[in-house]
Amino acid sequence: MVVLNKIYTRTGDKGETALGDGSRVAKYAPRVEAYGTVDELNATVGLARITAQGDMDAALARLQNDLFDLGADLCRPHMEKDDDAEYPPLRMISSQVDRLEAEIDTMNANLSALRSFILPGGTPLAAHLHLCRTVARRAERLTVDLSTADDVNSFAIKYLNRLSDWFFVAARIANNNGQNDVLWVPGANR
Repeated sequence: MVVLNKIYTRTGDKGETALGDGSRVAKYAPRVEAYGTVDELNATVGLARITAQGDMDAALARLQNDLFDLGADLCRPHMEKDDDAEYPPLRMISSQVDRLEAEIDTMNANLSALRSFILPGGTPLAAHLHLCRTVARRAERLTVDLSTADDVNSFAIKYLNRLSDWFFVAARIANNNGQNDVLWVPGANR
Protein backbone atom coordinates (compact mmCIF):
# COMPACT_ATOMS: atom_id res chain seq x y z
CA MET A 1 0.00 0.00 0.00
CA VAL A 2 1.27 3.45 -0.86
CA VAL A 3 0.98 6.21 1.74
CA LEU A 4 1.84 9.75 0.66
CA ASN A 5 1.71 12.18 3.56
CA LYS A 6 4.12 14.68 2.12
CA ILE A 7 4.30 15.35 -1.62
CA TYR A 8 7.67 17.08 -1.87
CA THR A 9 10.74 15.45 -0.37
CA ARG A 10 13.61 17.57 -1.74
CA THR A 11 15.52 14.36 -2.48
CA GLY A 12 15.52 15.13 -6.19
CA ASP A 13 16.78 18.69 -5.93
CA LYS A 14 20.18 17.71 -7.31
CA GLY A 15 18.81 15.99 -10.41
CA GLU A 16 18.55 12.43 -9.13
CA THR A 17 15.60 10.18 -8.34
CA ALA A 18 15.10 6.85 -6.60
CA LEU A 19 14.18 3.72 -8.53
CA GLY A 20 11.88 1.05 -7.13
CA ASP A 21 14.81 -0.85 -5.62
CA GLY A 22 16.05 2.25 -3.79
CA SER A 23 19.03 2.93 -6.05
CA ARG A 24 19.46 6.50 -7.24
CA VAL A 25 19.94 7.58 -10.84
CA ALA A 26 19.90 10.78 -12.85
CA LYS A 27 16.43 12.02 -13.70
CA TYR A 28 17.33 11.72 -17.38
CA ALA A 29 18.45 8.07 -17.11
CA PRO A 30 16.98 5.76 -19.78
CA ARG A 31 14.92 3.86 -17.20
CA VAL A 32 13.40 7.11 -15.90
CA GLU A 33 12.73 8.23 -19.49
CA ALA A 34 10.89 4.94 -20.16
CA TYR A 35 8.65 4.90 -17.10
CA GLY A 36 8.20 8.68 -17.24
CA THR A 37 6.83 8.33 -20.76
CA VAL A 38 4.49 5.57 -19.54
CA ASP A 39 3.26 8.08 -16.94
CA GLU A 40 2.75 10.65 -19.71
CA LEU A 41 0.80 8.03 -21.66
CA ASN A 42 -1.41 7.44 -18.64
CA ALA A 43 -2.18 11.17 -18.54
CA THR A 44 -3.14 11.14 -22.23
CA VAL A 45 -5.46 8.20 -21.54
CA GLY A 46 -7.03 10.36 -18.83
CA LEU A 47 -7.67 13.03 -21.46
CA ALA A 48 -9.26 10.46 -23.75
CA ARG A 49 -11.58 9.36 -20.94
CA ILE A 50 -13.11 12.86 -20.81
CA THR A 51 -15.11 12.02 -23.95
CA ALA A 52 -15.28 8.22 -23.62
CA GLN A 53 -18.43 6.51 -22.43
CA GLY A 54 -19.62 3.06 -21.46
CA ASP A 55 -17.45 0.13 -22.49
CA MET A 56 -14.75 2.37 -23.98
CA ASP A 57 -14.39 4.32 -20.74
CA ALA A 58 -14.23 1.07 -18.75
CA ALA A 59 -11.55 -0.30 -21.10
CA LEU A 60 -9.52 2.90 -20.79
CA ALA A 61 -9.80 2.71 -16.99
CA ARG A 62 -8.37 -0.84 -17.14
CA LEU A 63 -5.52 0.43 -19.32
CA GLN A 64 -4.74 3.21 -16.84
CA ASN A 65 -4.37 0.65 -14.07
CA ASP A 66 -2.18 -1.52 -16.33
CA LEU A 67 -0.02 1.51 -17.08
CA PHE A 68 0.63 1.99 -13.36
CA ASP A 69 1.60 -1.70 -13.22
CA LEU A 70 3.91 -1.11 -16.18
CA GLY A 71 5.49 1.94 -14.53
CA ALA A 72 6.07 -0.10 -11.38
CA ASP A 73 7.69 -2.84 -13.47
CA LEU A 74 9.97 -0.45 -15.33
CA CYS A 75 11.07 1.49 -12.24
CA ARG A 76 12.35 -1.72 -10.61
CA PRO A 77 15.57 -3.01 -12.23
CA HIS A 78 17.47 -6.23 -11.55
CA MET A 79 14.94 -8.84 -12.59
CA GLU A 80 17.36 -11.66 -11.77
CA LYS A 81 17.03 -10.70 -8.09
CA ASP A 82 13.19 -10.65 -8.05
CA ASP A 83 12.90 -13.93 -6.14
CA ASP A 84 15.19 -12.63 -3.37
CA ALA A 85 13.41 -9.30 -2.92
CA GLU A 86 11.80 -8.54 0.44
CA TYR A 87 8.74 -7.29 -1.46
CA PRO A 88 8.25 -9.08 -4.78
CA PRO A 89 8.16 -6.47 -7.54
CA LEU A 90 5.09 -6.04 -9.70
CA ARG A 91 5.83 -7.31 -13.21
CA MET A 92 3.73 -7.31 -16.37
CA ILE A 93 2.54 -10.83 -17.27
CA SER A 94 1.40 -12.66 -20.39
CA SER A 95 -2.32 -12.48 -19.52
CA GLN A 96 -2.18 -8.67 -19.76
CA VAL A 97 -0.79 -8.93 -23.30
CA ASP A 98 -3.30 -11.67 -24.15
CA ARG A 99 -6.19 -9.48 -22.94
CA LEU A 100 -5.08 -6.65 -25.23
CA GLU A 101 -4.91 -9.02 -28.19
CA ALA A 102 -8.41 -10.36 -27.47
CA GLU A 103 -9.80 -6.83 -27.15
CA ILE A 104 -8.12 -5.76 -30.40
CA ASP A 105 -9.60 -8.78 -32.21
CA THR A 106 -13.07 -8.04 -30.83
CA MET A 107 -12.94 -4.35 -31.78
CA ASN A 108 -11.47 -5.07 -35.21
CA ALA A 109 -14.00 -7.79 -36.13
CA ASN A 110 -16.62 -5.36 -37.47
CA LEU A 111 -14.29 -2.82 -39.06
CA SER A 112 -13.77 -2.70 -42.80
CA ALA A 113 -10.28 -3.33 -44.14
CA LEU A 114 -8.12 -0.26 -44.61
CA ARG A 115 -7.09 0.83 -48.08
CA SER A 116 -5.23 3.95 -46.94
CA PHE A 117 -3.35 5.20 -43.92
CA ILE A 118 -5.43 7.14 -41.41
CA LEU A 119 -4.68 10.69 -40.37
CA PRO A 120 -5.08 11.30 -36.64
CA GLY A 121 -8.42 12.98 -36.12
CA GLY A 122 -12.13 12.56 -36.57
CA THR A 123 -14.08 12.68 -33.34
CA PRO A 124 -12.52 14.23 -30.22
CA LEU A 125 -12.20 10.75 -28.68
CA ALA A 126 -10.52 9.34 -31.81
CA ALA A 127 -8.07 12.26 -31.88
CA HIS A 128 -7.17 11.65 -28.22
CA LEU A 129 -6.76 7.92 -28.86
CA HIS A 130 -4.39 8.65 -31.74
CA LEU A 131 -2.35 10.83 -29.36
CA CYS A 132 -2.31 7.90 -26.91
CA ARG A 133 -1.08 5.66 -29.75
CA THR A 134 1.86 7.92 -30.57
CA VAL A 135 2.89 8.31 -26.92
CA ALA A 136 2.64 4.52 -26.52
CA ARG A 137 4.99 4.11 -29.49
CA ARG A 138 7.49 6.50 -27.92
CA ALA A 139 7.27 4.64 -24.61
CA GLU A 140 7.91 1.41 -26.51
CA ARG A 141 10.96 2.85 -28.31
CA LEU A 142 12.42 4.09 -25.03
CA THR A 143 11.76 0.76 -23.31
CA VAL A 144 13.34 -1.21 -26.14
CA ASP A 145 16.33 1.13 -26.01
CA LEU A 146 16.57 0.56 -22.25
CA SER A 147 16.50 -3.20 -22.84
CA THR A 148 19.70 -2.99 -24.89
CA ALA A 149 21.62 -1.87 -21.80
CA ASP A 150 19.66 -3.18 -18.81
CA ASP A 151 17.18 -5.86 -17.76
CA VAL A 152 13.62 -5.26 -18.95
CA ASN A 153 10.70 -7.62 -18.60
CA SER A 154 9.87 -8.88 -22.10
CA PHE A 155 6.14 -8.63 -21.32
CA ALA A 156 6.57 -4.90 -20.71
CA ILE A 157 7.78 -4.47 -24.29
CA LYS A 158 5.11 -6.78 -25.70
CA TYR A 159 2.42 -4.93 -23.76
CA LEU A 160 3.49 -1.55 -25.17
CA ASN A 161 3.65 -2.97 -28.68
CA ARG A 162 0.08 -4.32 -28.46
CA LEU A 163 -1.15 -1.22 -26.67
CA SER A 164 -0.36 1.12 -29.55
CA ASP A 165 -2.30 -1.25 -31.84
CA TRP A 166 -5.16 -1.23 -29.33
CA PHE A 167 -5.31 2.58 -29.46
CA PHE A 168 -5.30 2.53 -33.27
CA VAL A 169 -8.26 0.16 -33.47
CA ALA A 170 -10.07 1.95 -30.64
CA ALA A 171 -9.67 5.25 -32.54
CA ARG A 172 -11.38 3.63 -35.54
CA ILE A 173 -14.21 2.48 -33.26
CA ALA A 174 -14.49 6.04 -31.92
CA ASN A 175 -14.77 7.26 -35.52
CA ASN A 176 -18.15 5.62 -36.03
CA ASN A 177 -16.59 2.19 -36.58
CA GLY A 178 -14.18 3.59 -39.14
CA GLN A 179 -16.77 5.44 -41.22
CA ASN A 180 -15.47 8.81 -40.07
CA ASP A 181 -11.77 7.95 -40.34
CA VAL A 182 -9.73 10.71 -41.95
CA LEU A 183 -7.85 9.04 -44.79
CA TRP A 184 -4.45 10.09 -46.08
CA VAL A 185 -4.45 11.12 -49.73
CA PRO A 186 -0.84 10.78 -50.94
CA GLY A 187 0.37 13.94 -52.70
CA ALA A 188 -2.98 15.69 -52.31
CA ASN A 189 -1.41 19.13 -51.86
CA ARG A 190 1.35 19.04 -54.46
